[in-house]
Amino acid sequence: MPFVDGFEATTRIRAQENSMRLPNYIPIIALTAHASEQDKDNCLKNGMNGFVTKPITIDELENALREVT
Repeated sequence: MPFVDGFEATTRIRAQENSMRLPNYIPIIALTAHASEQDKDNCLKNGMNGFVTKPITIDELENALREVT
C-alpha cells in the first residue's frame, strides 16, 4: 500500500476483515531488517501472522509461509 507502513497496512486489512466478519483470513508476514524480539512481538501484536528478518533465505521464507497457511 503506498504511503503507509506495514503496521498501518495490517491494521487496515484486519479492520476490513472484521467488518466482513472474516477471522484474520489474509496471512501477513512481516519482512524486516529489525530483528529484535521486541520487533517480532510488536509485529505479532499488531495482527501479523509471521515474522522474517532480512537477509532471508528461501528456507526461512518457505517455513514462514508454511506456518501461516
